[in-house]
Amino acid sequence: MDLILDKFHEECGVFGIFGHEEASTLTQLGLFAQQHRGQEACGIVSSDSRELHQFRSQGLVADVLSEEVLNRLTGSSAIGHTRYSTTGRNTIKEVQPFAVTCQHGEIAVCHNGNLPFAEARRRELEKDGAIFSSTSDTETILHSIARTSAKTVVDAVEIVLRETEGAFSLLFLTPSSLIAVRDPRGFRPLNLGRLGDAWCIASETCAFDLIDAEYVREIEPGEMVIIDAEGLTVRRPFSEKKKAVCTFEHVYFSRPDSIIFGRSVNESRHKMGKQLAIEHPVNADIVVPVPDSGVAAAIGFAKQSGINYRQGIIRNHYVGRTFIEPSQSIRSFGVRLKLNPVKDLISGQRVVLVDDSIVRGTTSKKIVEMVREAGATEVHIRISCPPTTHSCYYGVDTPHRQDLIASRMTNEEVRKYIGADSLGYLSLGGMLEAVGIDAESSCNACWTGKYPTLLATGVSA
Repeated sequence: MDLILDKFHEECGVFGIFGHEEASTLTQLGLFAQQHRGQEACGIVSSDSRELHQFRSQGLVADVLSEEVLNRLTGSSAIGHTRYSTTGRNTIKEVQPFAVTCQHGEIAVCHNGNLPFAEARRRELEKDGAIFSSTSDTETILHSIARTSAKTVVDAVEIVLRETEGAFSLLFLTPSSLIAVRDPRGFRPLNLGRLGDAWCIASETCAFDLIDAEYVREIEPGEMVIIDAEGLTVRRPFSEKKKAVCTFEHVYFSRPDSIIFGRSVNESRHKMGKQLAIEHPVNADIVVPVPDSGVAAAIGFAKQSGINYRQGIIRNHYVGRTFIEPSQSIRSFGVRLKLNPVKDLISGQRVVLVDDSIVRGTTSKKIVEMVREAGATEVHIRISCPPTTHSCYYGVDTPHRQDLIASRMTNEEVRKYIGADSLGYLSLGGMLEAVGIDAESSCNACWTGKYPTLLATGVSA
């Protein structure tokens, strides 16, 4: 059986470094810190100033990026990627970074985001003779760059991305430069760091912490950072567009020890929990997080409500993606492989379960059943974001809208389905206040259905 709990799946994580003799090893560590953003595959491309060296594999960072592999990835600059497929198939051909040799020389790219019009662009390129090696939307960027008449790689990247719609935080590597670009709406995060004389780029700042790099600043929406032997330069090649940073990064995706969009993720989640307790108070004995993403919000809820916080559910962190279910039926088998209640904490208690979201509702239903079986007298569900009613088209793998329980059921119907005594979602306004961003500068389409861009489906804001 497929062992994926009912969550939005991670997107991807990128890391790059320029000017360090241990570039590939530090990139491996940067990817390891961002493993939560994608567990299907990973890869690194390094540069020794003359040529690029590439390694890609399916599997976890610690398992496939071995010392032997890193020793082959020579040079003082590198980019890396850890992947969950939001577009394309899950095969070795889809694993990033992609690398090609074209009229502009050798160039590699890795991407966090999604390009809604990539399929149409792909068909255009194929008619023009392009041969694709993957189904990834990212590869269309490389083919487009190869076809420009620009005199330099930097100019070619700029020309292509000016005409590219969608969500992209991109890293490009050439033998002599590292280029980082964030789309003008800023959907996905991208951050700049410093390690001695070396510059580094990461999706999340927790990657800098692991390698003792200093967090310098967020790479701004619409910003293009070029790092080479001359130092760091910045271009702003895009026309200005309204910001649309992804609020879900603070709700669920990012690690709580990261700074995303200039703000501590842990602080945001703690405030979400406090606001949730204000909006949906309940008489209960203990507050229990659904680990791990519900922990910070549950602490905030407990502090605001005065109800005791208890680690009443334990998560097994060493479970793979797939298990064979025994022929003898075990209730809630998939959930129990990852989560198990602490019965002496839960038995006889009125329990508030705090989680970050409800997607299909299937896992929430099984967790409520599990907690009741552990002896809870009441189970109240509190969710630290609004009801999720729409799919994401900006780099997050989400179910079709008809599979999202909140898109086809009222809150009361959802409560009955999952078997809770009460159900409360954080309001959109309360969530945005906790995160410290406003509705006009953030993307909240998964809750509102208001998409910041025109989509290939014809849907728009």
